[in-house]
Amino acid sequence: MLTRDVTFLKDCVGPEVEAACSSPAAGSVILLENLRFHVAEEGKGKDPAGNKTKATQEQTDTFRASLSKLGDVYVNDAFGTAHRAHSSMVGVNLPHKAAGFLMKKELDYFAMALEKPQRPFLAILG
Repeated sequence: MLTRDVTFLKDCVGPEVEAACSSPAAGSVILLENLRFHVAEEGKGKDPAGNKTKATQEQTDTFRASLSKLGDVYVNDAFGTAHRAHSSMVGVNLPHKAAGFLMKKELDYFAMALEKPQRPFLAILG
């Protein structure tokens, strides 16, 4: 689909990732590892042996600070996870934040359902 190489980094935070993202070549594409593999994303998880583990406050603060160094703008387009208190949802400290196109679409649907519902109307909440 892309007509250029994609650089994959085996992590989503840390010195190697920060260095790669600090001054990429114009037009380059960098793909980071899924941040949900980090215990500091959700605050809990499992270690490589499968044992339950919790993130320390220091791990969470370091994770969030590293994520915040990777860009200039934060765009949340994950409507299905927007309610979660995960580091990538609440801990990214960037001056410019926005909702993405999917987020706007979902919010528009909710507004229509609440303000001008088409009849018959059925709501199933869980």
